[in-house]
Amino acid sequence: MKLRQGFYLFLWIVASICNIPAQAEVVPLEMFINNMVTKHNFDKQALTQLFKKAKVKNSILKVMSRPAGKRRPWYRYRENFVTKKRINGGVDFWRTYANTLQRAKSTYGVPPEIIIAIIGVETIYGGYTGNNRIIDALKTLSFHYPKRADFFRKELEAFLLVTREEGFDPLEMKGSYAGAMGLGQFMPTSYQNYAVDFDGDGQRNIWTNVVDAIGSVANYFKQHQWQPGQPVLLAVQVDDEIAGQTLVDLEFKPQYSMPQLKKMGLRKLGNQYDDYSGLVFDLETEQGKLYWVGFNNFYVITRYNRSTRYAMAVYQLAQEIKSAYEDLH
Repeated sequence: MKLRQGFYLFLWIVASICNIPAQAEVVPLEMFINNMVTKHNFDKQALTQLFKKAKVKNSILKVMSRPAGKRRPWYRYRENFVTKKRINGGVDFWRTYANTLQRAKSTYGVPPEIIIAIIGVETIYGGYTGNNRIIDALKTLSFHYPKRADFFRKELEAFLLVTREEGFDPLEMKGSYAGAMGLGQFMPTSYQNYAVDFDGDGQRNIWTNVVDAIGSVANYFKQHQWQPGQPVLLAVQVDDEIAGQTLVDLEFKPQYSMPQLKKMGLRKLGNQYDDYSGLVFDLETEQGKLYWVGFNNFYVITRYNRSTRYAMAVYQLAQEIKSAYEDLH
């Protein structure tokens, strides 16, 4: 027993001297570095030094490992996002960047209020984009969070490529505890695929360049097939609770025609939307459970965050901002 205790003490002393984290990191990190050198021609010594300066954040691991709490009903969730602060802030944002928003609409077909609502929900118009160093967050989650390590290593790879391409210092870039970045909270792979240099200055900067952030959010929606002028959602009723559950349990894609949904229990007078396909979802309101049909553009909002509650918050905030903005003009 004493020999075993002495062995563990020896390991602890060695780890302390070498500054090795408690969880095994050296091997997978070294493999990752070697892969970046081989695959993307990074300098091994420079990358090794970079990761020595990056920190493993136990606070991030605690947040990621926190057990899910009781799911709040929709109307409580809504209270966090469709607020006077975000509505008024959205109107101010629109008035400040009206020309850019109009250009984004002309270029990508996405209405200003949708772009604004995304930025409003994500960061309160850039007021809070996150205080974690992205390199710390992604190092922590890539090598110390086995549950989703593969996902975060891909994001870490993308982040290093992005900072090299754009000339950013990876130790200076900040974002969320999960590595989301900028006004629109893009993950690094989303930045690679959808961020645009909307002001033509030669750099895609979604952290402090609002013009680039607006264009990037609009491009994200266009690339996910936003359809200009098409409806987003429609409040509906269902024949009974069983029919409602059947409709909600359908595959989460807007692939069912209104006539098909009606045959399955959707109650909707008229045929105004019969040319569109949609999906059915329900939300808990203060009046009880209510139902909606989400069309293609609603589904596109869920590509930003795969949550009907999130998409509804964005849509309702957008409508409130649009109404308030139009009242002033």
